[in-house]
Amino acid sequence: MDLHELETIAEREQNHYTRQRILCCAAAGCQASGSLEIKRRLETVLTATGKLAEVDVIPVGCMGLCGHGPLLRIEPSGEMFEHVTPADAEDLVAALDGGPCTVPRCDRNAPFFTRQLPIVLRHCGRINPERIEDYIAVGGYRTLYHVIHEMTPAEVINVITRSGLRGRGGAGYPTGLKWATVAKSPGERKFVICNADEGDPGAFMDRSVLESDPHLVLEGMAIAAYAVGAEQGFIYVRGEYPLAIDRLQKAIVQARRLGLLGAQIFESGFNFRIDIRVGAGAFVCGEETALIASIEGRRGQPRPRPPYPAESGLWGMPTLINNVETFANITAIIENGPEWFANIGTEKSKGTKIFALTGKIRNTGLIEVPMGITLREIVEEIGGGTPDGSPVKAVQTGGPSGGCIPASLFDTPVDYESLAAVGSIMGSGGMVVMDEHTNMVDVARFYMEFCKEESCGKCIPCRVGTVQLFNMLTKVRNGQAKGSDLVKIEELCELMRETSLCGLGQSAPNPVLSTLHYFRHEYEQLIGAEGDYGS
Repeated sequence: MDLHELETIAEREQNHYTRQRILCCAAAGCQASGSLEIKRRLETVLTATGKLAEVDVIPVGCMGLCGHGPLLRIEPSGEMFEHVTPADAEDLVAALDGGPCTVPRCDRNAPFFTRQLPIVLRHCGRINPERIEDYIAVGGYRTLYHVIHEMTPAEVINVITRSGLRGRGGAGYPTGLKWATVAKSPGERKFVICNADEGDPGAFMDRSVLESDPHLVLEGMAIAAYAVGAEQGFIYVRGEYPLAIDRLQKAIVQARRLGLLGAQIFESGFNFRIDIRVGAGAFVCGEETALIASIEGRRGQPRPRPPYPAESGLWGMPTLINNVETFANITAIIENGPEWFANIGTEKSKGTKIFALTGKIRNTGLIEVPMGITLREIVEEIGGGTPDGSPVKAVQTGGPSGGCIPASLFDTPVDYESLAAVGSIMGSGGMVVMDEHTNMVDVARFYMEFCKEESCGKCIPCRVGTVQLFNMLTKVRNGQAKGSDLVKIEELCELMRETSLCGLGQSAPNPVLSTLHYFRHEYEQLIGAEGDYGS
């Protein structure tokens, strides 16, 4: 494969864009609501009317507004329809010629769409994720060609460093610095790992990207491998994502067939192979050293750091680990330049962030917004507030590792430093909205139950602490606690944060501490405000 062949494929595929196209969301959420049956019904109606030769019915990735699915869009008009059923097929086909259509339309001018800034999600809902030709048609793999033939590894790392991109897996570590560390670390072999072990309750960002645009992640991984000197990559994806796994497998096979992965990529001396490793449902394997142990065939448990994986990772070799969204940002940064990316967001948090917006919110779905946008803008404008119009009480960000932020702080900018300052974290991008009917003690207890079940048990603070905290929260919820129990809960939370081995135990107290800080009255109502704090 050379650049001319790549452009030939793109030109051929672009011819399809002159035809009318019906784009059917085929991501997991819409599939669960029957979108594939809608696609089949549309093809049947088009065949019966003699229009199938003129109209393409294309399964695409996530269109974002998941709670209104199944979703469908007609191109080139851009009309978008929601809550579509197979019975709507005749109306939709009639709409192609301007006929009457009673299927509910999405308002493309609504804040849910206009307030977003799609970078990672720019192809989602627009291309068929199971055809590499569709990805090539929108410019896919040209950046990899440019990198291999026109840039040195050091130049690639410099671009990523200057962009200010930080790891989107939660910790926010500078991506360029991590790449540079792996590149300069000595080792016979080096590895690149994509962490797709997304396990936070309410989170589906990485799953949606993998289902909707798998080649974007593969290309980002290949560029990273070129930059750090690796020839082998792994995607560690949770087994609960069968559709993502299937599309990744197809994408890897297609890329190998065209010579975009494997040996002598783009007729160069660069070799890079990607294999998939499927996780078995252990939340702790999202922690990078536990993930490495799992790939090696050992029990997925974290180990003390240092040494860090960048210096001694997979089989003791320097290993670059980034999550799905981080790799998916790479091509856009190189295409548009580091200054372009650095001018989006805030001083210390550059670019955009994908969030899975869930909970008591009208517009449940996947969004990508610039860093620095406020929680209020996300919840009230993009999210549309609560379904019944009741007041929003809080937003929980960062999954089991994050905190619950009250409505009084909704003017907080969404960036790494600002969220940390109010007792939460960015995390990988889960955002759960709670209304006035939500009991915050129940929320804290739910997340602690999750952490209790997911603790690997290696270190005592996490193994025992999560159980004890869950039992104490249950005691509070059942009205059996005293005021002194709240003091004990806080003390145990601090002990876990200071002494747990990995991020699971260190951050598990965050939902408890944040709810105690902002919603202490709800705890006190369950134990009696005059509870004994001295015993």
